[in-house]
Amino acid sequence: QLQASGGGLVQSGDSLRLSCAASGLSLGHSAVGWFRQAPGKEREGVSCLNFSDGDIEYADSVKGRFTFSRDGAKNMIYLQMNNLKPEDTAIYYCATLVYSDYVGCYYYAMDYWGKGTLVTVSS
Repeated sequence: QLQASGGGLVQSGDSLRLSCAASGLSLGHSAVGWFRQAPGKEREGVSCLNFSDGDIEYADSVKGRFTFSRDGAKNMIYLQMNNLKPEDTAIYYCATLVYSDYVGCYYYAMDYWGKGTLVTVSS
C-alpha cells in the first residue's frame, strides 16, 4: 500500500529526492513520515508530519539538509535530501499513522509501512 522510491548510489554532497506513493490508503490521517535503517542500527525517524498541527519534525542529523513535502492530491510524500553524507546511507521507508494520535517521529508509533528504498552515499 505504500511504496518508497528514488534511492540510489550517490557521492557525498549530492542530492536525491525520495517519493512515497500510497494506494488504498490515505496519507492524510494522524501523521506520515520518513524513517531509515542503517546496517546494524535501529530504525530511526528522519522526518514526520503531524496533521493535527501541521508541524514537521526533522532528526537533528538531517536538519538544514532534508526537506519533507506532501502532495495531498496525489496522495504522495517526498523527501528532498541535499548535501548527502556517508552516514545517510540506509534503507529509507515511508510510514503512516492512522489509528491513534501522533506521539512523535518514532518507528514504533506508525501503523503502515512501505517497502524501503536504498540510499548509498559514497565518500
